[in-house]
Amino acid sequence: MKLWIDGREIDAKTGQTLLELVRELGLDADRLSTRPIAAKIAGETFTLNYVPVRLKEQLDPTAPQRRAMAASKGVVKLLRYGDSTGREAYTRTVQFVLFLALRQLYPGVTAKMNCTVGQGLYIQVLSEAFDAAALKERVASLIEEDIPLLRKRITTAQAIDYFRNDGQEDKARLLRYRTAPYFDVYTHGDFADYYYGEMMPSTGYITVWDIIPVEGGFMFIFPNPLNPDELAAFNEMPHFFRVFNEGERWCELLDCSTVADLNELVESGKIRELIRVNEALHEKSYSQMADMVISRGAKAVMLAGPSSSGKTTSANRLAVQLRVHGKRPILMSLDDYYIDRDKIAPGPDGKLDLEHINTIDTDLFRADLKRLLSGEEVELPSFSFKLGKRVWLGHKLKLHEDSVIIVEGLHALNPALLPEDIAPNLVFRMYVSALIPLNLDNHNRIPTSYLRLLRRTVRDFESRGSSVEHTMGMWDSVQAGEKRWIFPYQENADVIFNSSTLYELAVLKKHIYPLLDAVPPEESCYDEVRAIVKILNFVKEADVDDEIPPTSLVREFIGGNAFYR
Repeated sequence: MKLWIDGREIDAKTGQTLLELVRELGLDADRLSTRPIAAKIAGETFTLNYVPVRLKEQLDPTAPQRRAMAASKGVVKLLRYGDSTGREAYTRTVQFVLFLALRQLYPGVTAKMNCTVGQGLYIQVLSEAFDAAALKERVASLIEEDIPLLRKRITTAQAIDYFRNDGQEDKARLLRYRTAPYFDVYTHGDFADYYYGEMMPSTGYITVWDIIPVEGGFMFIFPNPLNPDELAAFNEMPHFFRVFNEGERWCELLDCSTVADLNELVESGKIRELIRVNEALHEKSYSQMADMVISRGAKAVMLAGPSSSGKTTSANRLAVQLRVHGKRPILMSLDDYYIDRDKIAPGPDGKLDLEHINTIDTDLFRADLKRLLSGEEVELPSFSFKLGKRVWLGHKLKLHEDSVIIVEGLHALNPALLPEDIAPNLVFRMYVSALIPLNLDNHNRIPTSYLRLLRRTVRDFESRGSSVEHTMGMWDSVQAGEKRWIFPYQENADVIFNSSTLYELAVLKKHIYPLLDAVPPEESCYDEVRAIVKILNFVKEADVDDEIPPTSLVREFIGGNAFYR
């Protein structure tokens, strides 16, 4: 069978793996930046251990080709660490090695995926005997062994029995909700696990890494995504870490740390109580943030956050709490300070980067903010997205003694927006992000970006008529902008608000699943869709929209939000 691997033609023999073909073509490399670590075929990611032509196709010429090979007509794209799906394969391989090493060193001890902090992965280890140096040595040994990572298919019933007998009750409980009769595992000796996606061909592919001890466990440090041949710098993020740990604490208090816990709350009907408590916690947080604004004497709140984190609802709910203090909050959007589209220089690719700080008229905003805080009257601009231009509608503003402006936008925490001589107490910085602490099981967390992507997909389809393909097609660009313009400034915030709720996956599933299920395999976003569907397949749908209040942040995405009426 003829294949075209990264444009190079080759005849694939029966039983040959993609890895063997890559080496035959001379496309393998020692450096992580250039080394192929997975492959994309017809929109799906595959391990390099994938066999394009199986023996049964040779024995029976009428047997159908493998679906992906037939759909791609033999075209294979190699993935490297610079590709987001390549990095995901690297991460899953790291998980396998870490949990295998922990099993060998500390049999029976619980270790749990916690969160990503910059380019570090925090794993909690519940053992006083844990030694990060010993783990690092064992991980190095497993990498040196270059253990092949081959997937094995067993029945779901066998998997449940294995994990239950192995003491991994969290995974056994999760698999009760799996509808497929089979389950895939990776094994080594008596250790078996799975990470819901493809991995690299062997453990020896992990070449750039480090392990740093932290309180309660360790941090695994990944390669620098901009230069994968170098280790990423690890920057401590105490604000972020504290907020995520607070979410973990509430998971435990509300008996909802995993998807299996959530499913049992749906089955028992107790999810309604979970909704009420979650919403009360949010309301209490907004009240506390309003108290902080008042105690500082701030006249401006700069509110930032990544896409679909709930910035608009947060701004409105904070405004309500400020009214309780007798203040007159005024909502402003940084979008109104966009520069005219025809005045923005395109990037190297010829496209407009609409998330770049240079798309904002920072000079005008700084001047307006300074004048407002000095008590002057200012005419504010408006931006017409229809015209792609700034318009002046005679909207004038002057702050009074009881006024507080809430400025919401992507770049709100960027120092370029603040006048240099502004009094520090006059500005309060707030960062909003959906840091979902819910895990699939102890070894598999739900990426925080998935929740935001689900929110955005539902909202854009329901209120803007955007297809799943359109929204997901923009997501890589959106995330690139966030990494450049939002995440570097989040630790500068006076407060970080976690806008996620433990119940919303069960609620969003009803809205999102039919949309995802309709995406055909030939779409470029199909791989991303499959990754999300794999998680949602374990989540029980909850028809409890009537329990969600109209001011809920979740309403910003499923509809019925009081602030949008």
